[in-house]
Amino acid sequence: MAVRIGELLLKEQRITADQLQEALVCQRRDGGKLGLNLIRLGYVTEDEITSLLSRQYGVPSIALSQFEIDPAVLKLLSADTAQKYQVVPLARAGTTLTIAMTDPTNVFALDDIKFMTGYHVEPVVASESSVLAALERYYAAGRPATHGSTALDVASKTLEDLPAPGSDDDVEVIEDYEEISVEALARQGEEAPVIKLVNMLLLSAIQKGASDIHIEPYERDVRIRYRVDGILYAVMQPPMKFRDAIISRIKIMAKLDIAEKRLPQDGRIKIRYQEHGQGKDIDFRVSILPTLFGEKVVMRLLDRDKLMLDMTRLGFEPESLARYEAAISRPWGMVLVTGPTGSGKTNTLYSSISKLNSTETNIMTAEDPVEFNIQGVNQVQVREQIGLTFAAALRSFLRQDPNIILVGEVRDFETAEIAVKAALTGHLVLSTLHTNDAPSTVNRLMNMGIEPFLVASSLNLVCAQRLVRRVCPNCVEPSPMPVQALIQAGFTVEEARAVVPQKGRGCEACNLTGYRGRIGLYEVMDITDDLRELVLVGASGQELRRKAMDGGMISLRSSGLRKIRDGITTVDEVLRETVK
Repeated sequence: MAVRIGELLLKEQRITADQLQEALVCQRRDGGKLGLNLIRLGYVTEDEITSLLSRQYGVPSIALSQFEIDPAVLKLLSADTAQKYQVVPLARAGTTLTIAMTDPTNVFALDDIKFMTGYHVEPVVASESSVLAALERYYAAGRPATHGSTALDVASKTLEDLPAPGSDDDVEVIEDYEEISVEALARQGEEAPVIKLVNMLLLSAIQKGASDIHIEPYERDVRIRYRVDGILYAVMQPPMKFRDAIISRIKIMAKLDIAEKRLPQDGRIKIRYQEHGQGKDIDFRVSILPTLFGEKVVMRLLDRDKLMLDMTRLGFEPESLARYEAAISRPWGMVLVTGPTGSGKTNTLYSSISKLNSTETNIMTAEDPVEFNIQGVNQVQVREQIGLTFAAALRSFLRQDPNIILVGEVRDFETAEIAVKAALTGHLVLSTLHTNDAPSTVNRLMNMGIEPFLVASSLNLVCAQRLVRRVCPNCVEPSPMPVQALIQAGFTVEEARAVVPQKGRGCEACNLTGYRGRIGLYEVMDITDDLRELVLVGASGQELRRKAMDGGMISLRSSGLRKIRDGITTVDEVLRETVK
């Protein structure tokens, strides 16, 4: 804010460049905010700064000294938080909490307060002296107790109640991994406030529709982020002294070794919570990784209710879906789904085997890890540390009389070789690969060491996919773009003139992002006889792509352009995930 307020005052001709320079010198010498130094020098008044900020950011200004604040409202915010951000809660109306603050541009303060209280936060501007006086008046005598009626409200109370450094239950951070007390770690992880905080993090992630929770330790702070619709958002920064308590609690819940801080660990947490009066189970896949300043925790939410098994709703274009369903309906051959991590490959494969699942069919899967249990499907958890690799599981599958085999990932030559042989001996094989597009998958298999004639004979279809965010249906509005920009994105001249892209304005339903949910972009390459001939002669990925496009393949970019035309996603999302 320091540089910004100086620029604003200069722009309004309230101060001169020399006065600003003098105030900056005073700030470097005496400390404090630039605005306060300008006031001390007599160049501006507090009212002028407050009025300027109010006009600039469209935020109302108030005379805080004239307000009498309800004690119940004060209890919504802890003293530490109010002092830290120099904010004062003023009033609550429904789900909206109005706060007075000196800096309405402090988005970190607004986000933290929204997260801690569970309310939508509306700021108003007040002078620095009136905010400090209000903090002294309302919070100096005694700290108002934090409101604890909801999962989100537990955060600030939890942080207040955790044991202070130096108590018997506190664990010192030892950078060199010296011997530590396992009993102390266990006690700290079982402290009631820590349990409440971790439960709040899990429940809040479910409520916000997050797919992952990241707990990241750094040298001087700990950052907690949620991944919502593929994008990471910072939600909380608990003090460093709570780092070990949080991680120990998660390890206890996941039945991991709380004393092991030097090696990666993987576990699983299953919780039950009440939603609309009914109990609901959610799994969290836990991954612990030692980093430079402590252990990083990533928890992936596995919500079976969000697993979309209806293939018509995944985002396939009708012609692409028809080709894909025809390929998985064949009695033998290999179907590969490709894309980077987090592109929805698992959902597509689960949808495929759900469609094929029947009492007449023996379906066997080898997965690492098994994310969802599907009734009627024989699922095997790969455990490489004891020798149960994808290749070992595949060999055993062939002695189990399977009709359909799903391999979580083709990682090496051995797995690829067995999968190809299985596809050539009367089995339908479904698997994934990490490639950028469908045509390059053929070259990837040959680079692994599979002979071209085996690839040509076994491969039925390759489906490359990406996930893009959907425009929020609650706040969607037209967002016209220049014709030239649409042409550069890939539209023809006629299409560019007719297309009106949509975007989300931002509302409470989508957390002001303009997006809600995700949908797939699909590039489905059916291996026709013409393509098999090109594979046999070792054609490049570009040659394969040209032939596939001639045969009607819809590219990832074309799939995205159709969804822009239909108002499902935005140009920015498609450009971010695809290339021409």
